[in-house]
Amino acid sequence: MPTPFRHQLTRRGVLATSAVVLLGVPHQIARATDKPVVVATFSVLGDLVAAVAGDAADVRTIVGAGVDTHTFAATPADAIALADANLVFAIGLDFEPWLDDLLQGSGESATVVTLTDGLPLRAADHTDAADAPSDDHGASDPHVWHDVQNAIRMTEAIRDALVAADPANAATYEANADAAIANLEELDAWVLERVATLPEDRRKLVTAHDTFGYFADRYGFEILGTALGTTTEQAEPSAADIVALVDEIRAAGVPAIFVENVQNPALMESIASEAGVAIAPPLYSDALGAPGSPGEHYDGMMRSNVDTIVTALGQ
Repeated sequence: MPTPFRHQLTRRGVLATSAVVLLGVPHQIARATDKPVVVATFSVLGDLVAAVAGDAADVRTIVGAGVDTHTFAATPADAIALADANLVFAIGLDFEPWLDDLLQGSGESATVVTLTDGLPLRAADHTDAADAPSDDHGASDPHVWHDVQNAIRMTEAIRDALVAADPANAATYEANADAAIANLEELDAWVLERVATLPEDRRKLVTAHDTFGYFADRYGFEILGTALGTTTEQAEPSAADIVALVDEIRAAGVPAIFVENVQNPALMESIASEAGVAIAPPLYSDALGAPGSPGEHYDGMMRSNVDTIVTALGQ
């Protein structure tokens, strides 16, 4: 018997059921909790969702800390974990290419909330940024969370979805969201203040892949170049591409380039050696850090990244 909570939900889109057989996942799986089950696709979203849900919902995250969502390989066990889901929060924009198949394999219906809907999106791969939301999701940069203003908007959307689906706990979700948004507004002001200590001519980023565009747009940095494109599963750059990037690094005079917590640093270390610059400590890009690390939560992730960037480029 579906729970009353589930009666309020409508799965967005039509999903085929054949994947249930392919994955071998039972259609009916007993619920382990009486609370609404809320699933976030990856660790950064999981942290934002948990801040709003609090104890009123059972929050689960598919792709955990330190794992690259772009290259994540879903398993039947992940489909089972989704079987109880009432709400699924996702980034969209092809950031979770495995999600539709996983939802099909879960054998259950859930409302999918795409948190980039309505956000001002930038175009991927260093093409001209868009000032308004794009309908061409494949051409838009999904890494919206690196701008704290976007995290605030996503928190509002998380609140609204939880309130609509579970009105009995609306007061809890609204109070939690108010507190979370106040913290995020303080964080955004701190980032602006911390970045202001770095001279403008030093605000140039070279990173492993194109994940910090929203950060650069919001906080006044220039993306000088990346070794890869928007997604980490792309092939490594050609020798000519590397030579061009090394030349650009040398010409710009940046003191350091940046590796990321979800990637092997070998390529960036090679580029840094060739260019004669330092490798800064890893930035948290597409995942939070492990428990106990500075990037365990979204606030700490952003503060750690900003401190690392300002310190490395201020040398």
